[in-house]
Amino acid sequence: MRSRVRVLNGALDPLTQDDAVTEAFRAIEGGRRGWICTVNVSTLMAMRKSPRLQRFVDDAMLSVADGQPLVWCAPIFGGKVPERVAGIDLMDALCARAAAAGRSVYLLGATARVLEMALHAMRARHPGLMIDGSDGYFSDAQGERRAEMIRSSGASLLFVGMGTPRQESFIATHWRELGVAVAVPVGGSFDVVGGVVMRAPLWARRAGLEWVFRMCQEPKRLLPRYLVTNTRFCLLIVAAAWGRLHR
Repeated sequence: MRSRVRVLNGALDPLTQDDAVTEAFRAIEGGRRGWICTVNVSTLMAMRKSPRLQRFVDDAMLSVADGQPLVWCAPIFGGKVPERVAGIDLMDALCARAAAAGRSVYLLGATARVLEMALHAMRARHPGLMIDGSDGYFSDAQGERRAEMIRSSGASLLFVGMGTPRQESFIATHWRELGVAVAVPVGGSFDVVGGVVMRAPLWARRAGLEWVFRMCQEPKRLLPRYLVTNTRFCLLIVAAAWGRLHR
């Protein structure tokens, strides 16, 4: 059985994107169910504050590194993660496989306008893809109705883009009613897919600087968050490395 690689409080599956897609469809075709978590530095730090989010990630069918710093830091803890698996890229790869396999997909999240743009983009990108969705602006009391809509769609794959921890909470709360085989929380991916938000260029992603690009687009919202989470992460990594060096 594959061993997970621990980076601080995160246990990551050492998988490539192709591996993750293969594992997801093995579950679908084998009648198994579960969710996939794409963990980045922000998620990792949020998990330290939220036992519920920590449990959700720990209980994931797959948990992959959606953050280049996690790939770089894995050897400090005695493990190795082969590559970054970004949530938006995994979603695209899973949709490509779903189109080829005749499996349907459901998107939950964003505004009605952005959602429609994302659905249109995915249909154009993956001809033949069976895809539907509904927006993410609903109350907790309306969550059950959203779950019924997802189940009625007959989708095998669900992507929830409502931000952490709301998207994870929705999946956990309504898991038995959703009916899907695989669910993936994907944050703000629908905004990018729909063309509302620009994604960082490839060189920035490979250099682990995608957060800088995002922060430049939304400085008021993201600068305080990144200053706190990134600084905290770096201090924890330095402490962990120092501890291992002096054991």
